[in-house]
Formats: sequence, structure tokens, C-alpha cells
Amino acid sequence: MSTKIPTLPVVRNTFSTPPTRYLTALRPHSWFPPAKRRLLFQASRRSALPSARKSFSTSISRRFADVDDTFDPRQQDRETDDVDVCIVGGGPAGLSAAIRLKQLANEAGNEDFRVLLLEKAGELGDHIVSGNVIEPSAVDELLPNWNDVDNPSRFANATPATHDKMRFLTKNNSIPIPAPPQMNNHGNYIISLNQFTKWLGERAEEVGVEIYPGFAASEVLYKPADGSVLGVATNDQGVARDGTPKPHFERGMEFHSRITLFAEGCHGSLSKQIIKKFDLRRDSQPQTYALGLKEVWEVKPENFRKGEVVHSMGYPLPSDTYGGGWIYHFGDNLVSLGLVVGLDYPNPWLSPYGEFQKLKHHPLYKTVIEGGKCISYGARALNEGGFQSIPKCAFPGGALIGDTAGFLNVPKIKGTHTAMRSGMLAAKAAWNALGENKDTDSTVFLYDYEDALRDSTIWKELREVRNMRPSFHSPLGLYGGIMYSGLEAYLFRGKTPWTLKHKGKDHEATQLADKQPKIEYPKNDGETSFDILTSVSRTGTNHEEDQPVHLQVADWDKHGREMWPKYKGVENRFCPAGVYEYVEDESKEFGRRFQINAQNCIHCKTCDIKAPAQDINWHTPGGGEGQ
Repeated sequence: MSTKIPTLPVVRNTFSTPPTRYLTALRPHSWFPPAKRRLLFQASRRSALPSARKSFSTSISRRFADVDDTFDPRQQDRETDDVDVCIVGGGPAGLSAAIRLKQLANEAGNEDFRVLLLEKAGELGDHIVSGNVIEPSAVDELLPNWNDVDNPSRFANATPATHDKMRFLTKNNSIPIPAPPQMNNHGNYIISLNQFTKWLGERAEEVGVEIYPGFAASEVLYKPADGSVLGVATNDQGVARDGTPKPHFERGMEFHSRITLFAEGCHGSLSKQIIKKFDLRRDSQPQTYALGLKEVWEVKPENFRKGEVVHSMGYPLPSDTYGGGWIYHFGDNLVSLGLVVGLDYPNPWLSPYGEFQKLKHHPLYKTVIEGGKCISYGARALNEGGFQSIPKCAFPGGALIGDTAGFLNVPKIKGTHTAMRSGMLAAKAAWNALGENKDTDSTVFLYDYEDALRDSTIWKELREVRNMRPSFHSPLGLYGGIMYSGLEAYLFRGKTPWTLKHKGKDHEATQLADKQPKIEYPKNDGETSFDILTSVSRTGTNHEEDQPVHLQVADWDKHGREMWPKYKGVENRFCPAGVYEYVEDESKEFGRRFQINAQNCIHCKTCDIKAPAQDINWHTPGGGEGQ
């Protein structure tokens, strides 16, 4: 007879009254009230990190293995928790939806109404790139006293925008040009979006939202009966690079909800699956994108002009590439500066990171940051498709909100207010739909959300500027776009009977390397411009090396063989974090080996968008650890 051995820690009844921690380990999380449940969930996440102290598994499934029967802990059933509404993503859109839902529930006396928010970053705001000019209309409605000096919980770090400048840059000069009325920042505030997100999280917890930072939703769950969204599952923790479970392995958890709101931001890994499954782009044009690169500097007091907002166009970008730069003066001697590069650029030799480093040496920028200190860096993909590219936002069992749906107003260079408002509209639609449909087994569809979007200021302002961004695809390029956008801003105001189309998908714009001029970038000086790894060290991102590569390429060798001859390492240049390399290797067909340094990833999603063969899939990495 074979001897059975336990493969997971099992608590035996050796105590007449078991200690509390053992009782906790034997009970499902859903047995406990929300406050205790959150602590248990977070404790189980920490137990799966190598630096954490090993604790008892909280899974209620137990199995013994025979000596000839290898047990794979990934076969365990996942812990399940049922909530009323689950929100994926802890940015302004997700938090606004959560706050509004709990406000409505509390006003109705239903304090047991459960709203749960999952955020992959270790702390709220860790994945938010700081430096932002916010139009306060949405936050004024959500939290009316948010900036009131008499409010002890007010957001105290908002700098009123005092004046605007718009400049067209040549290599050494800056030429004043009129800013379109959409860029008027009177009444707006310069903020750290990181700080603002953390503050929204505090307000959300005050009204009873359950927030779970460090939980990366990695899988959409569907109802077997009708295919509608049932909820999401978080990723397994403690998985080695080769996919095998490590000793501290912890199974992911399932969160089932009647409504799931996806607020992942631009090009979310789960949202793109939802869009494809339910064909949400069937009536819209493809989404187009840009890459925004940003730094925050502490500058010398004599260079600081509190409340000043500066935008620029032209240098260093070539005339066939859409984009521009900015400098925002906020807080105490802080400036946010950056560059946005449209990802429909044709030249594979162009490096958005290299262009950003060049920009900082222009006198308009260098005179501000000279003698200062760079304290943070980040990069994110941005939606630029605007009105034409808005998908259907509701689907069976949930909805898309915020940048996930693409509500950025490109000419205004703002999207926080539209993201927040979309979350608030979805929250109201969800509350009403759940109130009307008490059958917990039925599928909910948020028809009211689609209608509310079309009646909202989001729809109005995006429709008004719908032709500005695609006008830059005219044969006149940059200059034609500037002239047409001026007509739209001052004369047409969105009332033209036509709607211009986008040229196509961004990756399709990339031309062959031998058809475009090669671009050589100057060496960084370490004071104004920096090498890419130094910048990555300032992002606060952190990935354990011994975990599965979350940048999924089915066959690395095949990718290298097919892409190197055509594009000569475009992945290395479009990535702002040094993730992709072609390493010299004489054993390979073209003397180059394609390599992915996934630990450098800063979650910008550019690779998923710009890769010419569309064979790179950005998947959610492990949650927490500042990722």
C-alpha cells in the first residue's frame, strides 16, 4: 500500500481550541466581513512574494498525493467572492465609478451594497504618471468641496493654472503662436495625478468601497449559459519563469459580480479581449494611439513660474510625425515636462525616447530645468482616436469606462475629467439597472449608460473636435493639420457635415527601414538627458525576474528572423524602457538574437500597439511590488 504524504500545509486537529490563525486558514474568505476579508486577501498576496514570511495557505481545497501521483497546485479551485459591482483598475475613472456607486447606495440606506475595486499596482497611484492639468467639472460634481479650504479632507495639492503659452519650435528658436480655445486653461488646476489618485482612493474608502491594491486581474470570467461577463480572476502568485509553481505558490482568486466595469486605462489587456469578443468596434474606426513620455523635475526657484502652462509643436519631431511637448509649473518648484509622439509615425529609425531627450536640450526647456534635478520618469500609451474611435461601451454583464473606452480630448490635451464623468455615468446606470432587476441569476445590460454617454458633455466635446487629429494625415502633413485645426477651432467648431477618417492602424504606418532615413541620436550628458536604464530606475516599477515573461511572443527566434531584416530593431527604438534588444549572436541567421528584458517593462503598452507583425501581447504581470 502506498504511503500518502501531504503536499500542502494541512492543519491537523491537535488543539482542543485551535488558534484563530488556524481557523482563518480553514475558512473561505467570503465567510468573513468585508474589512477582515480584505486583510486576508492582502495577507495571502504577501505570502506569495519571495520576500514575505511563509504563511498557511488560505485555500479551502486540500488534496493528498500518492508517491506516484504528482500534484500540481495550479489545479486547485480558486477562492471565490461575490460582490455587487467589481471594478478593474484604480485610476480616476474606476475610483469615480466606485465612489458614485457607494454614494447612491448609502443615500438609499443600502450600506451592504458591495463595490470592490482591483488595482494591479502595489499602492493606488503607483502606475499613474504624475503631472496633469485637470478640468475640474467632473470632480466638482462628484465631490463638491474637493478644493474647499474649510474641508479637512480636501485635495491640498492643486495649483491653479495662471497663464498659457503656445510655441512652435525650430532647432534653436521658439515662435509664439495662438493657442486654440480648447487649450485655454483658465479655471483649471495643475496636479500630480499620482497624488490625486491616492486622494480619490481615500475618499472611496470613506464611503465604503473595498479597494484591493496589488491584485492584478488577469482573466475575464464568463457565464457558461449565455457567455455574458461573470467577473474576473486575479493571477496566480509564486509562478517561476518556466511556468512551474514555486514553494510559495498561491492560487489566484475569482471575483463574481452582476456588473463588471473595466477601467484599465489605454489598451487594457482584458479590455481588448472584451472588445474583440463582443465586437464592440463594429461601428467605429480603429483606435489610434500616441506615446507620452514624462519627467518631473525639481527646479531652481529662479526658473520656477508657478501655474504656468506651456505647450510646443515642431522640433524635434519630423514633419510627418504628430506630437508636441509641454512644461507645467506646479507645487513647490516642481515642473512636469514631456513629449507626446503619435504612434502612426512611419520611420522605424525614430525613437520616441531619443526625441524626448533632444527636446530637453531646446532652450525653451533647458532654461527651466538647468541646474535642477529629475526625480521621476514614466511613459504611457494614450488614446488619440477621439470621437470616431469610441466603441460600444456596454456589453452583457459590464461596461468600458475612462481611457479604456478612449475619451481623451486630444486638442484639449485632457482626459481626466471625461474619464471621471464616464465612470460616474456608468455608476448611475449600474445602480438603476440592479435596482430594476433583482434576479441575481440574470444578466444585466447597461442600456442607460450608452444613452447617457450620448447625452453627456463627453460626447459633445469629442464630437466638436473630431476632425482635428485626423487632419494631420493630409498631404500637407504637420502644416496642413495646423491650418485645418485652426479653422475647426475658430470657425467650424465641429459643425461641418463631414467626419474625417483616420488613416489606419498605427502599426500599419511603419515603413521598411531601408526606405526611411536613419536617425542618429546624440549621446546623453547625464544632466539634462539620460540613458534609458537610468530613466527606468526612476519609474518605481519592479518585476521579480523569476516569473513568467508577461510580454508574450510565441516564437522569439521566428520573430527575430522575420522582423530584423525588415525593420532593423524597431522594437528597441519604440520601447521607452529598454525591454527589447537584438543581441549579437553568430549562431542566428542574421547574426542577431531577439531578447526580451521583461523586468524593465514600465507598462506603457506601446509594443502591443506598434509591433509591425502584431505578435507581441502585453499580458498582466504579477500584481504588487510597485509594478
